[in-house]
Amino acid sequence: MTRTRAASPRGFVTIGRAVAIPVARVSVVVAVVTVVLIVATAVATLSLGRLGIPVADLPGALTGGADGKQAFVLERLRGPRLVVAVGTGAALGLSGALFQTVTRNPLGSPDVIGLAAGAGAGAAVVALFLPGVLPVPAGALAGGAAAMALVYLSTGTGFRNPGRLIVAGIGVFSIATAFTQYVVYAVERDKAAVLTAYINGSLAARSWSHAVTIWVVLLVVVPLVALIAGRLRIGEMGDELAGVLGAGPRSTRAWAVTLSIVLSAGAVSVAGPVAFIALTAPQIAKRITGRPGPHLTLAALVGALLLALADLAAQQSPVPVNLPVGIYTLAVGGLYLGYLLTREWRKGSL
Repeated sequence: MTRTRAASPRGFVTIGRAVAIPVARVSVVVAVVTVVLIVATAVATLSLGRLGIPVADLPGALTGGADGKQAFVLERLRGPRLVVAVGTGAALGLSGALFQTVTRNPLGSPDVIGLAAGAGAGAAVVALFLPGVLPVPAGALAGGAAAMALVYLSTGTGFRNPGRLIVAGIGVFSIATAFTQYVVYAVERDKAAVLTAYINGSLAARSWSHAVTIWVVLLVVVPLVALIAGRLRIGEMGDELAGVLGAGPRSTRAWAVTLSIVLSAGAVSVAGPVAFIALTAPQIAKRITGRPGPHLTLAALVGALLLALADLAAQQSPVPVNLPVGIYTLAVGGLYLGYLLTREWRKGSL
C-alpha cells in the first residue's frame, strides 16, 4: 500500500514498511502537472495530422474499438512510437539525474561525457556484426560501460573534477562517434541505413518489441533506484557526513553510476543516442521546484515529456524531410549546454 503524509511542507510516500521517501508538496504538484502535459502530448501525437485519430474517437480506439486506418495508426504507426518515446525519455531523465547527483556536476550527463555515444557504438557492433548472437541492449550496455571506464581512468580523479570530466568525455565521445561512422562506411549500404538510428537518435518505425525492451529496463531499474534514493540525498551533503550516517558514499556512487549506464544503454538500444534529454531533464526539474535534492521521479517525468514533445515536433514539422528526433533535441540541448558551460565558467567551476 502506498500513501502520502503531508502534514508539513515535506511529507513521506511510504511503500510497505521498507521504503519511506520524503516528498515536498511543490514536487508533487509539479509532477502532477507534468503527467497532465504528457497525456496532452500523447493525445496530440495520436490525433494530429492527416492520419490522426479524431480526439472524440480516441477513447473507443484505445479500448479496442479501432479498425482499419485507426487500428494501423494506433497499433503500428504512432502507438508504439509514443510508448517508446515516453519510456526512453523517462530512462534518459532518470539516468541523467543519477549521474549528476553522484558527480555533483550539472554537466555530468551521459550524452555529454560519452556514455550514450559508447552505448551507440556497442549497439551498432552487435546489430551489424553479431545479429542473433547477442541482443542489441547487451551491446549497448557493454559499449556504455566501456565508455565510462575510459572516462573514469583518463580523468585521473574519477568523476569528481568537472573540467576534466568534460574534456575526457568529449574525447571518448569523439572516439565512439568516429568508430560508429567507420562502421557506417564499412558495412553494406542497406545495413548502414538501419544504423543511422544509432547515430542521430530516431523513433521512426518503432515496434511493440522496442516498447517492451525499454519498459522492462525501467521496471527492473526503478525499484533499485528507489532503494538507494535515501542514500543519494544524504550523499549530497558530502562524503564524510554520508559515511558517518552510514550511507556508504562509495558503494552508493557505484550503484548509481551502474544504474545510470543500464538506463542509458536501454534507451540507446531502442532509440539510438538521443542527445541532451539526460542533460536537461534533471536541471529543469530542479529549477522548477527550486529545492535541493536529486528529484529522480520528476527528472524521469520531465525527460518523458521532453522526448514526447520532440517526437511530436518531428512528426508534425513542416520540413519536407522527416528528420530524426535526435536532431530536434540536439538543437535545443546544444543551446542549453552553452548556457550551462557559460554559467559554470563564471562560477569558476571550469
